[in-house]
Amino acid sequence: MKTIVAAVDFSNATTGVLEMGVGLAKAFGARLCLFHVVEPEPSYTAYGFTPDEFPALHAYQEEAKRRAGDKLEALLDSVKAGLPNATTQIAEGSPLHSLLDYVKDSGADFVVLGSHGHGVIASLLLGSVAEGMVRKAAVPTLIVPAAAE
Repeated sequence: MKTIVAAVDFSNATTGVLEMGVGLAKAFGARLCLFHVVEPEPSYTAYGFTPDEFPALHAYQEEAKRRAGDKLEALLDSVKAGLPNATTQIAEGSPLHSLLDYVKDSGADFVVLGSHGHGVIASLLLGSVAEGMVRKAAVPTLIVPAAAE
């Protein structure tokens, strides 16, 4: 195992994902990449508008990316002492597809991500990144349950 991707969403699942990713990276001498996905900016074209007509939404999207970057850097700082080769990566898009693409493109050979346990109805309506990774990932994927709230 050379590269482990720890997919973090800054929820109550992040601590467990980070701990597991760090532990595995240390045990296998692997590089750890902290990965986060920012949902895409809404499409205006279906309504006949352009992003220029909604500058506040564009500014919100840029702020969301900046804040995600800051949070990822803070997580990276917390693991750098034990894993000096750890990195971060932010993507924009669908969480499942962005994660699948990154794993493939980066050559990662293991993924750690959290599960929120929303239940059957929420999973049917919203889908589940964890569920999708188990079904579609080409590499081993470890699902860490979220901490109790």
